[in-house]
Amino acid sequence: MEATAVRAHQDLKSSLRAPSRPSYVVACLCSLSFLTIVDRVCISAAKTDMSRELSITDVTFGWVFGAFAIGYTLMMVPSGWLVDRYGPRKMLALFVLLWSLLTAATGWVNAAAILLLVRFLFGVAEAGAFPGAARAISYWLPIHKRGLALGLLNTGSRLGAAFGLWAISFCVVHWGWRFSFLLLGIAGGIWAVLWYVWFRDHPSRNPSIGGRPHATDISVLTSATIQNLSRSGTVYLVLFQYFASNFTFFICFSWLLPYLKSHYGLSNTAAGMYAAIPLYFGALATWVSGAAVDFTFRKGHWKLSRRLPAMVGFGLAAVAVVAAAFSPSPNGFIGCFAVATFGVDLTLSPSWTVCADIGGIRTGALSGAMNMLGSLGALASSVLFPFLLGSTGDIKAYFYLAAFLDVLAMVGWGFVLGKSAKLFAVPDSAPPNDCAVS
Repeated sequence: MEATAVRAHQDLKSSLRAPSRPSYVVACLCSLSFLTIVDRVCISAAKTDMSRELSITDVTFGWVFGAFAIGYTLMMVPSGWLVDRYGPRKMLALFVLLWSLLTAATGWVNAAAILLLVRFLFGVAEAGAFPGAARAISYWLPIHKRGLALGLLNTGSRLGAAFGLWAISFCVVHWGWRFSFLLLGIAGGIWAVLWYVWFRDHPSRNPSIGGRPHATDISVLTSATIQNLSRSGTVYLVLFQYFASNFTFFICFSWLLPYLKSHYGLSNTAAGMYAAIPLYFGALATWVSGAAVDFTFRKGHWKLSRRLPAMVGFGLAAVAVVAAAFSPSPNGFIGCFAVATFGVDLTLSPSWTVCADIGGIRTGALSGAMNMLGSLGALASSVLFPFLLGSTGDIKAYFYLAAFLDVLAMVGWGFVLGKSAKLFAVPDSAPPNDCAVS
């Protein structure tokens, strides 16, 4: 009895020191994605005041938005490699601490050149957030539960953007944009410290409360090689479709709020509330898509569980984004763009889940490469939106281009996990008929 009591006491102490179950890990990573995007979109909410005080034109501010995307792009694969090499515990804590310092530093800039540099470094620091989260999920959750987990990860980002556009708009009006950036920097620093103290990289580090790696995933985790990844058509299709997704979506993080204010004459607060609506639709889509991915997989359809939500999403986005271009009122415009956002965000869970499917021990690097193409799409969106708007006088050209990319991505998803799937281990929990090489 004494020995049993001692073991129980030790188990209790262990549970207080470490994550108690995978769902807590997912919840913590959702809070990370929430914070990540709040920090990212706050500059959009502050854009008008910053432009006036620092004498920055719209074209120059397009490059301010783009500077983040450049830094984000350049560091994406290296940061994924760092996460694979040193683990998400150390690297996520470091990444969040660095970008929080840079967020606070944004409130001290006094010239456009300094702002460009700070936003570039901010992008460098933020690059490892989602690859790190994907790597943590790939170890803590079995394959039949990753779709919803990765969907919820992106739900946090959409809710963070919706909250950020509204809350930072409020803060800028009442306390100024400089103090708003300082508050966000403090919040990020607190998260980084708590994550490092609380999290462990792998369930096996806490066998009494987390268990060990799921046996059905061992072959997948060890199967990927750089050679196989470079030979896989699935990899290149997934990279392209993420470019298309971010090209359509990134306007939510950059030009949507300023466009609503200038084109429809809305106040800062009203524009912030309108700009948040597509993000709520996106948050719903990430949950719906993640649940659909896991449900379809459990029914025995591995490839279909990844392809179908993405193809439906891109098809819906292509139609809705064209409709938005012809909407004369802010209500109609936001309604159509919300549907388009819902569509492209249906593709997120399949995208990240495929990276975990075939990436294995290189999930961080592969998801980083995918996110790198996504950031290139974001950069193209940041620069082309004001350019095309200024050149043509309306937004139709931008949305036509977005719809074209969405259609190409929809077609591409029909070939994801095709013949090149034979280069990777097949998830054991899917039935032979659906996992057979096509």
